[in-house]
Amino acid sequence: MLDCLVIGGGPAGLLAAVYLGRYRRSVQVIDAGESRAAKIPESHNYPGFFGIAGLALLRRLNAQARQYGAELVSGRVTSLRKEGATFVASSSGSDVNARFILLATGLVDHCPQIEGQAADGPSDAIRFCPICDGYEAMDRRVGVLGDIKAGGKKALFLRTYTKDVSLFLTATTKDVDVDSQETLTKANVRIVRNVKQVRQTAENIITVVTQRGECHEVDALYPAVGCIVRSDLATGFGASSTENGNLDVDDHQRTTIDGLYAAGDVVTDLHQLSVAFGHAAIAATDIHNRLPANPR
Repeated sequence: MLDCLVIGGGPAGLLAAVYLGRYRRSVQVIDAGESRAAKIPESHNYPGFFGIAGLALLRRLNAQARQYGAELVSGRVTSLRKEGATFVASSSGSDVNARFILLATGLVDHCPQIEGQAADGPSDAIRFCPICDGYEAMDRRVGVLGDIKAGGKKALFLRTYTKDVSLFLTATTKDVDVDSQETLTKANVRIVRNVKQVRQTAENIITVVTQRGECHEVDALYPAVGCIVRSDLATGFGASSTENGNLDVDDHQRTTIDGLYAAGDVVTDLHQLSVAFGHAAIAATDIHNRLPANPR
């Protein structure tokens, strides 16, 4: 019987394991190896580092969690159920029992097919979070791929850093938002319609090709075509969520299912490492306080 099972080995899950281990609680992390953080080429707004790659940060957190006794297991939890006061998680053909569950499963960004891009790993040219790395795009050629509303919002934000911003609309985009179009035009955001293909060269230059054969080169491209929030384990269990799938939690990171916590991108649409770490610290501390005392 674990004190806590953490599902997801990204920044939120691993830091929660560090805290719980330091609270001398039995904790296991089950991780499918699909953390969004692994795709960060280098983060420059993580406190105390003047740039650290996502994979390097995950390795540090992994080692730190192990140092304090956390058990890290590769696998995927396929279902959750409750037997009395105990949670039972099914993973890789076996069951894990825990008093509390912390869900830190994150999300998956939708990304268009990009010719020439490596299947996995970080890319300096394909980026997803302008809050994280917009500063590094200072005065460069930047593109956003998406619709007039969601893509336009991201394009306007990127004007903070560069005058050269293009919004690429796919052929299926229904461009009917006149107000958004006028706002983008006034902000000098270039609108390019009917995108057919996106290519990445060896020099990390992105070329966007329209149906008419026009080619537009950018140094960085931000897809804004949505994501899948990995909250199905909790919502399938009856937990409440927002329309886009983010789990509803209280000030202690408790979901609407007693004993089930959530932290990181599965909770918030502000996808930041610092936010995930804050969630993890809050959740782990509340779990510790709810467990029976464990004096030396």
